[in-house]
Amino acid sequence: MTPASFRLGYVPGVTPGKWARIWAERLPDVALDLVGLTVADAEDAVRSGAVDAGVVRLPIDRAGLHAIPLYTEATVVVVGKDHVATAVDELTVDDLAGEIVLRPPDAALTWDDPAPGSAPVSAPATTAEAVELVAAGVGVLVVPQSLARLHHRRDLTYRPLTGGPASGVVLTWPEDATTELMEQFIGIVRGRTVNSSRTPPRSTDRRPAAPARIPGRRRPVRRNRPRR
Repeated sequence: MTPASFRLGYVPGVTPGKWARIWAERLPDVALDLVGLTVADAEDAVRSGAVDAGVVRLPIDRAGLHAIPLYTEATVVVVGKDHVATAVDELTVDDLAGEIVLRPPDAALTWDDPAPGSAPVSAPATTAEAVELVAAGVGVLVVPQSLARLHHRRDLTYRPLTGGPASGVVLTWPEDATTELMEQFIGIVRGRTVNSSRTPPRSTDRRPAAPARIPGRRRPVRRNRPRR
């Protein structure tokens, strides 16, 4: 018996809307439940079965989990609009040397030691908290670009960071839970067409469709030619 729904967890910054639309077209009888997860809880939600699969940020412990790489995000530096960094198109890690650099855990960025800049007296627990600090003039924020867009403010902007860590995003699920619905979702995120996926056809009626008629246009009248 096919389950009534498929639960997909996703972390902030991930936009599963396109996949949800394709799912609704291909499997209209099975709901795709989108479950927002924090970066800290995402892996546990997948392992415990709270969700059937998750779109999460690396790093994760891959023991017992499948993980399909989806994309790698660019890393950016969020600054105030009057910050000197706005004078250039992109920044390097060396440009952060004299800054207080905010690195919240939910950004999921792994830095080589030593990390650039100095750490704040009180480290923000989330990107949302870090954005408030930047707006107050306390340091700069390094995050994946999607998080900078998610927490956009009129008084802040961002610049690409070269030479820094990148954020990898993967689709992950338990190794012993590759169900038919899981295969369907894998096909969607990999861009498979309906014919190449395991989605059953909606109809077996293969009769050719009647030719379209153009409104207001009469069919040509066939006239018999007179005999000579």
